[in-house]
Amino acid sequence: MAEQVAAALGGELAAVVARKIGAPMSPELAIGAVAADGGRIIDEVLAARLGLGEPEVAELADRAAQEVRRALADFGGHPPVSGRTVIVVDDGVATGATLRAALGYVRRSDPSWLACAVPVGPPATIDVIAHEVDEVVCPLQPDRLRAVGEWYRDFSQVSDRLVAELLGVA
Repeated sequence: MAEQVAAALGGELAAVVARKIGAPMSPELAIGAVAADGGRIIDEVLAARLGLGEPEVAELADRAAQEVRRALADFGGHPPVSGRTVIVVDDGVATGATLRAALGYVRRSDPSWLACAVPVGPPATIDVIAHEVDEVVCPLQPDRLRAVGEWYRDFSQVSDRLVAELLGVA
């Protein structure tokens, strides 16, 4: 999706790497996320409800940070964004943890203007994201969103190889 947006706007394509911190018993359930600079978003209420203490959350976050470092090495790192207009694009958002970690990283890098574009996300999550960016675009905001993939005909994973190709680092 980001490649299409960059092409349509004549912009530069780059990857902003952040990773979900998944619950041990259900890795798709985000208890938080970690960004490239180590910035973390943690849902402390959810972690406590799942019986996860700080040591367990820290271990899970450290594993996610290792994945971020690997992806940064594979994708050539992040371009400088200070003073630039940046649009962070994602395929959709549910809890928003990973996207919020990525947006936080970009915001800490001092862009002149930060926007977020996602095709689908629940209104409550989009409202939270709207407070963290200068503009958010999300045309589909269903009240009940079980999974982003239910809004796609084909929600196949994009391989790291294809991402590297699109970024020109393959």
